[in-house]
Amino acid sequence: MKRLRTNKLLYYSYQIYKYIFYYPFFGLSTTIFGSLGALFSIFNENFGAAIPKLWGKLNAWVIPMFVKIEGKENVKKKQSYVVVANHQSHFDIFIIYGWLPVKFRWVIKSQLRKAPVLGYTCYKMGHIFVDRSDPEAARKSIEEAKPKMHNGTSIMFFPEGTRSNDGQLLPLKQGAFKFALDLNLPILPVTIIGSKNVLPNQTTSLFPGKTKMIIHKEIDINNYDYSTMHELINKTKESIQKGIDDNSQYM
Repeated sequence: MKRLRTNKLLYYSYQIYKYIFYYPFFGLSTTIFGSLGALFSIFNENFGAAIPKLWGKLNAWVIPMFVKIEGKENVKKKQSYVVVANHQSHFDIFIIYGWLPVKFRWVIKSQLRKAPVLGYTCYKMGHIFVDRSDPEAARKSIEEAKPKMHNGTSIMFFPEGTRSNDGQLLPLKQGAFKFALDLNLPILPVTIIGSKNVLPNQTTSLFPGKTKMIIHKEIDINNYDYSTMHELINKTKESIQKGIDDNSQYM
């Protein structure tokens, strides 16, 4: 797929498809599925959570972005996690929603709670709003999140804090690991590979491609505390990095 991107005829032909079909499809599907997700979440949280999964898969298929998944056996039924993944592209969202076999909530900046439609949709779907500028408010948000984290409902983080331009793993911020320690939840490391070739960071240079998501074995946090959190971060980073190193053909 990477070699096909260098074929100018194929590349520019696809750009026409992108503007005429894919972008309108993305806008329409996001509006429809976002509205349905918020609506159904009012009546049934589980059914509302199924809507984004369909949205992610449909958008990946229409690109098309091919997704291979490895390590599903590492997910325990009814176990809640703090899911920690690397971040290569905006389209990582499609992979996470469409193929991660975990029901999860995002941690979202509190300012977005006031955003028209989006804020209400995220609220009804159970996502967690955190004011990172106010430690006391952030801790309160964590306490309020605890009842949601049961029976397999997890929290999803991209702890690099931004997308990697070259696919290499950036330093991991502490937020996800503080959540794990405060909520007493194991870390579930996830490696995403290849999405940067579908939509590179800071570009609109969309092109079909192959991607892979690797779900690693969980990391028990019972042997860690705030004083050894750096060791927990390093262990998580090693798991994610191994997925990158073992799959250089996707880079």
